[in-house]
Amino acid sequence: MQKPEQLNISVKDLAVGYKDRTVCQNIDLQLSEGELCAIVGVNGIGKSTLIRTLGNLQPKLVGAIQISGKNLENFDTDQLAKTLSVVLTEPPASKNLRVQELIALGRQPYTNWIGTLTLEDKRHVQTNLKAFLLEELKFRKCHELSDGQLQRVLIARAAAQNTPIVLLDEPTTHLDLYHKVQILKMLQQLAHQSKKTIVFTSHEIDLAIQLCDKILILDGKNNPFGTPSELIKQKHFEHLFPSDMVQFDSGSGSFKVKK
Repeated sequence: MQKPEQLNISVKDLAVGYKDRTVCQNIDLQLSEGELCAIVGVNGIGKSTLIRTLGNLQPKLVGAIQISGKNLENFDTDQLAKTLSVVLTEPPASKNLRVQELIALGRQPYTNWIGTLTLEDKRHVQTNLKAFLLEELKFRKCHELSDGQLQRVLIARAAAQNTPIVLLDEPTTHLDLYHKVQILKMLQQLAHQSKKTIVFTSHEIDLAIQLCDKILILDGKNNPFGTPSELIKQKHFEHLFPSDMVQFDSGSGSFKVKK
């Protein structure tokens, strides 16, 4: 008899925000291993707040968040560091480090108190240097990198942490189209080949529709969640933006400027 699929992330009736202000509520989503999920929506709707809440960087207001079947608030710091990794939009404070040194920081949950890397730790660093096309840059200082290169380093650091869940806040910000696609394809590959659950916020809705397994649309009301094809069929993208400027073409799965 086949074993039932384990949900890596389960969110029910969640509201996120701050003590005196609810940013977004009525959020539900369920993700299994190997799924790539985008969180999309208009500016200020709560995408970054949701990612920070899922990563336990700020408390939820109401609702339930379960990670691998366990309530998020019941994880201690060490357990959480081995369960999920987070890449935020803030630049790292350690940009004077070399590329391989910054990636090696992803191994901190597993090293001893002085941070000595074992052969296993070094293997994870080398694997992710190769996977994210960074081998030729491994001795370069991070402050010398382009935005796209640095973003690859930060994702490689999260991958080296070797957690079943990876959360990213706008990983394609400030990148041109080619490098946006490159980053998202790498995330797709990491999810599908390494069986990780990857959730990221994005304004690149057209790319998310093409590359993601699931999408959560934060619309401030029902916040629909599902596969891209389900959401297109249910016409959820058509109401995401005011129709006087852009309209969604369900045939091509993309937004068109209204002329």
